[in-house]
Amino acid sequence: MSRPLLGALVVALLCARSLAAQDPTKAVRIGLTYDPRSKPGIVVLPVNGPGADSIRAILQRDFDNGGRITVVPYDGPPTGDANGEGLPNWKLLAAVGAIAAVQATPTANGLHVAIYDVVGKQTPLVRDYTAPAMGDARAWRARVHFIADDLEESVTGTRGISRTRVVFERDRQIWAVDSDGEEAIRVSELGNPLSAAWSPNGSMIAYGTYRPAQIVVHDLGSGTNRSVANGSGSFTTPTFTPDGASVLYAHGVDDGYDLYSVPVEGGTSRRLSVGRGSDNISPSMSPDGRRVAFMSARAGHPEIYTMDADGTNPDPLTPTDFGPAAYRAKPNWSPDNRNVVFQSRVSGKFQVMSIGLRDKRVRQLTSDGTNEDPSWAPDGQHVVFTSNRSGTLQLWVLDIETGRARQLTHGAPSRRGVWSPRLATNG
Repeated sequence: MSRPLLGALVVALLCARSLAAQDPTKAVRIGLTYDPRSKPGIVVLPVNGPGADSIRAILQRDFDNGGRITVVPYDGPPTGDANGEGLPNWKLLAAVGAIAAVQATPTANGLHVAIYDVVGKQTPLVRDYTAPAMGDARAWRARVHFIADDLEESVTGTRGISRTRVVFERDRQIWAVDSDGEEAIRVSELGNPLSAAWSPNGSMIAYGTYRPAQIVVHDLGSGTNRSVANGSGSFTTPTFTPDGASVLYAHGVDDGYDLYSVPVEGGTSRRLSVGRGSDNISPSMSPDGRRVAFMSARAGHPEIYTMDADGTNPDPLTPTDFGPAAYRAKPNWSPDNRNVVFQSRVSGKFQVMSIGLRDKRVRQLTSDGTNEDPSWAPDGQHVVFTSNRSGTLQLWVLDIETGRARQLTHGAPSRRGVWSPRLATNG
């Protein structure tokens, strides 16, 4: 980008700052000069005031976890002024390889944030965010995560995933944890729940229970439970439709499982698959709600299939192999509608794989230990999965662009993680 064009863009953005301050939930893309094939180097400047260390640490960790920004280490002063006031030290920031710097300042009502363009020596974005009191730790952290996502979108054009959570199974209960591995809490009240799923707006989860055999919709705000499907046999692997109006699930009695759909508010279930005694489980809908990926053993062993939302036109997605090693299960449709991840048996161990929906190209994403139960993050770049690579079953996060993996949960064994959509700004 030429310097005159950059200057014009900066002027335009400075004129829009007052609008951004009035409505900080809408990110403004700022025009920083950097190679689009690389990750921009960003410094999070030292923070002064209440919660200073926590604010800086959360922003740095969130940017790093997002995988689209390089967090540049910086131990210098927050500004170039000897009294700690004024603009940043442009020369020092350029020397450490930063193209931008983020300054967060606590205020009486939240955070005042500025992004500095180190190359252009300009301030293309200034924004004020409200935030709850730090005494409400969960809500306060949620707000800082939201701010990190907003800033990441302003710099890269892609919104971050810091303000998301992952539900998972631990100690025969459903738990939820922030995307950075903090604030793990138990969210289910019923014993032995399994296979949780998020509603599209993140306000509810659905899961199955064995005793009684049912599919439960749990409202995270009120804490109330509602049974939407129940009876004899087994109910498992629920998922919400993209419009949030229905839940798809698997139900079996004696001769295999089939897929069904039921309204979230309850009502008559509608059968979708005809497995003729085979197991058909783990539905996952396309973002537009037109197709469903699921596991079926109708070929004599588990493979991944797709079908129309009404159950018609079933079609194998994964290449059909034969023999005792053939086993593909737990599909999850990517939010960008490009890929489906699933688990496949490789040399006697489960590994996480992906298959392109257009070219049917299969990629193996993991190889260290046993890895299963993949679930996409809302950015389509990260996958959470269960792995024993640390010695016990824990949740791990994989950046499919870089291959970088990080451990999400610690402590008691944890499994079957499912990533939330992007959540509300607070709470």
